[in-house]
Amino acid sequence: MRNEELAVAVVKGLAMDAVQRANSGHPGMPMGMADIAVTLWTRFMRVDPGCPTWADRDRFVLSNGHGSMLLYAMLHLCGFPVTMEDLKNFRQWGYPTAGHPEREPALGIETTTGPLGQGFANGVGMAIAEEHLRARLGADQVDHHTYGFVSDGDLMEGVAAEAASLAGHLGLGRLIYFYDDNRISIDGGTEITFSEDVGARFRSLGWHTVSVDGHDRSAVAEATREALDAGDQPSLVICRTHIAHGSPNKVDTPGAHGAPLGAAEVRLAKMNIGIPPEEDFWAPPEVYDFMSEAMERGRAARRDWESRERSAEWRVLHAHRPVQLESPGFEPGDSIATRSASGKLFGQIGEKVPGFIGGAADLAESTKTVLPGDPGFSRSARTGRNIHFGVREHGMGGIVNGMALHGGVRPYGSTFFVFTDYMRPSIRLSALMELPCIWVMTHDSIMLGEDGPTHQPVEHLAGLRAMPGLWVIRPADATETVEAWEMALNRTDGPTVLVLSRQNLPVLDRSRARGGAARGGYMLRPGEDVVLIAGGSEVSLALEAADLLESRGISARVVSLTCWEAFAEQDSSYRREVLGAGIPRVSVEAGATFGWERMVGAEGLAIGIDSFGASAPYEVLAREFGFVAEAVAERVLSQISA
Repeated sequence: MRNEELAVAVVKGLAMDAVQRANSGHPGMPMGMADIAVTLWTRFMRVDPGCPTWADRDRFVLSNGHGSMLLYAMLHLCGFPVTMEDLKNFRQWGYPTAGHPEREPALGIETTTGPLGQGFANGVGMAIAEEHLRARLGADQVDHHTYGFVSDGDLMEGVAAEAASLAGHLGLGRLIYFYDDNRISIDGGTEITFSEDVGARFRSLGWHTVSVDGHDRSAVAEATREALDAGDQPSLVICRTHIAHGSPNKVDTPGAHGAPLGAAEVRLAKMNIGIPPEEDFWAPPEVYDFMSEAMERGRAARRDWESRERSAEWRVLHAHRPVQLESPGFEPGDSIATRSASGKLFGQIGEKVPGFIGGAADLAESTKTVLPGDPGFSRSARTGRNIHFGVREHGMGGIVNGMALHGGVRPYGSTFFVFTDYMRPSIRLSALMELPCIWVMTHDSIMLGEDGPTHQPVEHLAGLRAMPGLWVIRPADATETVEAWEMALNRTDGPTVLVLSRQNLPVLDRSRARGGAARGGYMLRPGEDVVLIAGGSEVSLALEAADLLESRGISARVVSLTCWEAFAEQDSSYRREVLGAGIPRVSVEAGATFGWERMVGAEGLAIGIDSFGASAPYEVLAREFGFVAEAVAERVLSQISA
């Protein structure tokens, strides 16, 4: 048995054994794609197991991440720091071999898909980042490809369709995906739901396509060479495969998709593919030697790359420096929407953060997210930093994550706040993978007015605040918007959502303030009888209500709670100083009251909107929903009396 064929058999055996021992997992895909994986990794990919995070390595995305044992087996055999003990403890507590891994660059795991289609979009983002950086820095510093495995499930998901459309439009020719066309889904053969001509669809999107037998390694290699020569077209190599290839009784069956084969079938399959049926986790020395020798291509490429001097721009792009922004001259008494204040910062952000790149889902004029003077990223202008994502919110989210995963850039994406519904899976994964993405969301409440309930976010603040690792920042005015951007740009361990207003807000007089937005919350106005806690556009409303309360003999403290998550990281003494002890608390926010009990306590009052909005001018909505100073002051007085 030739070493390449033996390596394929060993990958299949390791996948079968790991899933069987865990009594959980997906053995069919690793067995079906083992030929493709061994061909790609040993003949084409440039990676170095001794330096998994080398900047100019080829990227590999496992979008059909349920087949994670394929990746773990390949990493282990190639010499990455994934041990045999890790394989034997697949899907177990404390081991890096999770059922659906997300990201672990030190182990060679770039990114994989949990929710299908996400990896597909991530790869498009990686390809954009590579094209952009290569155009700016030169091919001697950035010259790699993005490869990925995708499945029927990925191609059924809308996020993949959005990302594929943009990839074809932008001509991302260094993006190559291998489609596992095994024609099996969990519920049965794909013919019950999926009868389209995939090749025709992708060709219509501007992709190069080629169809091969996925178990013919020579054909896979030839198709890969063809894809590498496809010019400015991304490529889809359609590989006809058989799920659980090598299993006598489970091949081409839905049962092999998401369940162990069973001990008896594992034994029969091992006999069928020519490896010892009585041995678990069998991997002979010659396979390790064969795979290690294939990795010399990547090791040599890394040594050559490291021998070249990095440019000053490369060093700047790959280093994090603290960012401090200057106010464009906002003064108390001015009135400006926080989305507009944010837009006025983009010029200096672009200058101070050279890797800053991103765009909006066809809403840049409304979200004010345009780098001035930039030509826009396109086929003919790869150095452009304004990306036109089109009406593709979900795809934009996955692509921005991919750009962050690639490194060397600081990406952002923008749309109306209500449309985080369309991109919540991507935002969640940016938090789970601790990616420093910046999500710029405008039209932050029902106060956007006449567009009505479909465009008016109500539960969205509560929903995103519930997401671990995500910072949700809602600045109260233009000055806090400057501080909010500094918070987002200086955060490196996770994503940030900036939630900005459509309507104009007064620039606040902070002469009596104690602290600032950077701590997540601070006392804007002192008071001893009651504490009004607000964020965003409701801070100025709380100040107006406090003035009315003062005329009634009530000393009202006003707290601007800019970011719950940053505030929670402050020490308890600071939080007590800001919120007070033994003083009644009232929150004021034009959104769902869910969660505010954490701030106001069981005896406090949460003033909010626990219904959908309505279509009317925002001034009318404010009056009808009780978000005017008189109504707030009356509710506070009633709370104090109670």
